[in-house]
Amino acid sequence: MASVPQPLSLPTPRPAFAFAAALAAGAAIAGAVLAAPAAADGWRVLHWIGKPLATLLLLGLAWRTGWPLSWRYRRRVCAGLLCALAGDVLLMLPGDFFVPGLVAFLLGHLCFLAAWLDDSRLAARPAALLGCLAAAAALVALLWPGLAPALRLPVIVYAAVLATMAGQALGRAAWHAAQRDALAAPARWAALGGLLFMASDSLLAWDRFRAPLPLAPLWILGTYYPALWAIARSVARSARTGDA
Repeated sequence: MASVPQPLSLPTPRPAFAFAAALAAGAAIAGAVLAAPAAADGWRVLHWIGKPLATLLLLGLAWRTGWPLSWRYRRRVCAGLLCALAGDVLLMLPGDFFVPGLVAFLLGHLCFLAAWLDDSRLAARPAALLGCLAAAAALVALLWPGLAPALRLPVIVYAAVLATMAGQALGRAAWHAAQRDALAAPARWAALGGLLFMASDSLLAWDRFRAPLPLAPLWILGTYYPALWAIARSVARSARTGDA
């Protein structure tokens, strides 16, 4: 009797990387929330270790995905995660490294944007892009009184790039969903990551330039790491992707 064909089994993102990244992210968040102000106590050291370690592990998760959408897509996402890792480190260094950290994350968003453009045109869904740009413009307007003159142009540029990245991710997901093609599921992960990244950076900017948020690290990092995880998860093919 002829054997029944088995469903296509695809390698999934490495669970060990995901679990270790979750532990490191939890340590980073707990350390930031519980650390004494301006003190290098044990909690702050835990944060210093956990924050870049979580990002590094998510980079490893993306890089070791067994069956990526494409090698080029994976390289671009990993380049973006590497820039995020650099930004994490720069923002933890003693001294004012806010602008260098901003530049590192800006380069990361450009890498993510390049990944989204690998299989969709820019502004595939104009409403998604315009909506994200409008939200970013509204946030910058609210932050404007608290921005030092030297930071205004960098913040405008960063907000525009971040919103373009998130808007493109959302539009790409909507386009693939409408096509009902094999990239719809991975594109949804990328869109979730883009929107969470925008939320995390908006919370960070509000806390820094507008008004302190209660338990700010909890909300900022609590959206940042899921954003990176979703973006790393978007590298893996779904079961319907096949050999495309």
